[in-house]
Amino acid sequence: MDVEGKYNIKSTGVKRLMRESSELKDRTDEYYAYPLEDNLFEWHFTVRGPPDSDFEGGLYHGRILLPIEYPMQPPNIILVTPNGRFETNKKICLSISGHHPETWQPSWSIRTALLAIIAFMPTPGNGTIGSLDYTKAERQRLARKSHSWECPECGKLSDLLPPINSPKAPQASSVTKCEKTSSNEEIPESSNGKIAQENPQNASLLVDTPAEVIANIPTNARVPSPCINSLNNNFQSATSSTHLSSFLNVAMAVCILIIAFLIYRRLFLV
Repeated sequence: MDVEGKYNIKSTGVKRLMRESSELKDRTDEYYAYPLEDNLFEWHFTVRGPPDSDFEGGLYHGRILLPIEYPMQPPNIILVTPNGRFETNKKICLSISGHHPETWQPSWSIRTALLAIIAFMPTPGNGTIGSLDYTKAERQRLARKSHSWECPECGKLSDLLPPINSPKAPQASSVTKCEKTSSNEEIPESSNGKIAQENPQNASLLVDTPAEVIANIPTNARVPSPCINSLNNNFQSATSSTHLSSFLNVAMAVCILIIAFLIYRRLFLV
């Protein structure tokens, strides 16, 4: 991809995505993601179903659509592999997706989104936008079938994310050749603010941060600890930054008050 010729390399979003592309070029046992050859703001990803869940052993492919304002605004996430938890070819509603910009933290990344998808899979759908509540047997059937699913441009999922105990496929460059998925489906627009009205009983779940959501997931449905630790670290990093900013604001206010007092004293109390 000719980034310099196609994008403003001074743009915050472009620089951030190029860095993330470099960081994610090596696939892990849990996920793999890469930008399209002709569009830095659309990524394809494949995640492995969390162990000890209905999705164990499954491979799930999807798309991440990033706004020009990224990382200040959240991405939209679309699953394209049938899975029984999320509708396919529809923007799904998560606290780290475009449906909830109010809960998004700029310090979160595409890696955070991938870990959150894995963490959310075993949780109940409860009728939220883009969610499904298939039976355990049907989800397990789809998990087995997912290995033969093939993206028209990316190839077979089992080649993108091989079994954990098998030799891994050759690593791709920082920008993998993967053209835009051809699809005529119409992707619904975001419905910010509408979710809580339609599903008030689920409002608190939808606006939880990823770390808080993981804390509420049953022990037997949680993702591997490396995923949880990475997701928690991202959340804690954002929280620490907020606390530091508040402290600096208070310190600055105190300094201004002291300077004002000294000026007043010199002018009027001498």
